[in-house]
Amino acid sequence: MSPELWLLIALAALNLLLGAVLLLRKPAADAGQARAELLAANERLERELRREISESSRAARQELSQSLATFQDALVKQGAEATRTQNAQIDAFGQQLALLQKTLADTLTLQLQGLSESNARRLGEVRTTLETQLAQMQQTNSAKLDEMRRTVDEKLQTTLETRLGESFKQVADRLEQVHKGLGEMQSLAQGVGDLQRVLTNVKTRGMFGEVQLEALLEQVLTTEQYGRQVETRPHSNQRVDFAVRFPGRSSDGVPVWLPIDAKFPREDYERLLEAHDRADAAGVELAAKALEARIRLEAKTIAASYLAPPHTTDFAILFLPIESLYAEVLRRPGLMDSLQRDFRVTLAGPTTLLAMLNSLHMGFRTLALEQQASQVWKVLGAVKTEFDRYGKWVETVQEQVRKASVTLENAATRSNQMRRALKVVEALPEGEAQALLPPADEAVA
Repeated sequence: MSPELWLLIALAALNLLLGAVLLLRKPAADAGQARAELLAANERLERELRREISESSRAARQELSQSLATFQDALVKQGAEATRTQNAQIDAFGQQLALLQKTLADTLTLQLQGLSESNARRLGEVRTTLETQLAQMQQTNSAKLDEMRRTVDEKLQTTLETRLGESFKQVADRLEQVHKGLGEMQSLAQGVGDLQRVLTNVKTRGMFGEVQLEALLEQVLTTEQYGRQVETRPHSNQRVDFAVRFPGRSSDGVPVWLPIDAKFPREDYERLLEAHDRADAAGVELAAKALEARIRLEAKTIAASYLAPPHTTDFAILFLPIESLYAEVLRRPGLMDSLQRDFRVTLAGPTTLLAMLNSLHMGFRTLALEQQASQVWKVLGAVKTEFDRYGKWVETVQEQVRKASVTLENAATRSNQMRRALKVVEALPEGEAQALLPPADEAVA
């Protein structure tokens, strides 16, 4: 409130106080009049006070409005000034921040470039070293493998060539001798007259078959591989003309024999030839049946006298010394199968027996090679053991190379990620970059 308003209020209060004092001092008759005057004065004073209060309030409001307006203007001016100052500071700070960001980005870019180049050089050196070492190891391993291969090949090749050469040479010699023997047999067949004279005697015929058989055995087998006049059936006092000794042995240690007995039924064969010359079909049939019966009897005798498994094989060979006789016997239907089934006897002519003996000889040679090949298998076993060790070593090297390759790939991937992250950063000139960062060699050091 204004001082004037306070003054009026004080005067009004003083007037009331004086009125009250006068009322108390005046008599009762004047009291009513005084009270009326006091009331009227109070009303006037109240009206004055109200008017003054109203005017004072109006002036105070105006003054307050002016003060508020002035204060608002001052606040607006101060706010604008503060905004301008703040904006200026923010702009300056933003410029400083941008400059700092650019400097840091350029510095980081240069450092990353130097680091990438250093890593690339180191990775290149590591890759070169690994490739060199791997190439050296491969060359060393290849040389070792080649040496081992040459050693094994030389041993195997030498052994096989020696054995096979000897075997084929022996076979070729035997075949040459067989051809010579066949030529001689053809020459012998041409001299039928001489043969007739020789074969007239039964003993001479038997000796002829044995001689033919022995000649074939000598051409193919060694003396240790067959025997003459062998008692193949124990305690029988029956001796076969010849028997082939097999490498295998029976349970009691006695060799296993293959009985071969030579037979030459001259009379039956001559009757068959004479019937053929006469073109006598009935005589041919009778002579053929007689020859068949004679061959069956001889096969039965051989089976009963010479076969005794396990001392012998489960079959014997009946040798016919003339190819034409052997051919005539083969013409009889079912005779060969019947002899094998009933008596376990196999028929053989000179050519057929020669083929059988060659097969047996090759089997003996194969068995000998298998027995001698144990040393070769030992060498191969040692080579396999060394090769397994070498394979494990190669696997270890491959694993190390794989790990190095994975590390290089991860480094390359990380480098690409860093490059992509720095694409938004502007690169500094070369001079500024060199001024901010040390040289690449120093950074690496």
